[in-house]
Amino acid sequence: MRPLRYSINITLDGCCDHRAIFPDEELHCHAAENIAQADALLFGRVTYEMMEAAFRPPARMVARPDWMEPFARRNDAAKKYVVSRTLDRVDWNAELVREDLGSAIQQLKRESGKGLLVGGVKLPLALAELGLIDEYELLVQPRLVGHGPTLFAGLSKRIDLKLVSRLEFGSGVVAMRYEPKR
Repeated sequence: MRPLRYSINITLDGCCDHRAIFPDEELHCHAAENIAQADALLFGRVTYEMMEAAFRPPARMVARPDWMEPFARRNDAAKKYVVSRTLDRVDWNAELVREDLGSAIQQLKRESGKGLLVGGVKLPLALAELGLIDEYELLVQPRLVGHGPTLFAGLSKRIDLKLVSRLEFGSGVVAMRYEPKR
């Protein structure tokens, strides 16, 4: 059974808006490694469209540093599953998931392999509600921004977690990995 891992950057005050985060080489290397540890990426519509605009060749809205290329290449090459009720079709090595979310993700998890990696805000909330996330990784940025969005707003039940690893980056970012207590 493949584990479903969630990874996201947040600020110290809980903001998970990608525009509030300053990317650096060390974080992109870590993110590229996360993708390498997965058989496929799982995106909601918003995250899929954002990632496609930023990393699907030849789309380059702005020049990016060379150190972003390994992350960009892995993102481009990865198999993707996109959960959306509003998109009619997807491409970019992607498959649209429209059926019952719980059943669809359970089926993907039952397949053999290294795992699935999910990012974003709304889709992980739905997956957490269903108890389908096996690992949570929060990369906490040493920054206060004073605005949202925040993670898991509206979660209907408490999910207790246990810390399984902690990694500090030169930038002051701390990556903490948690698993649900069973």
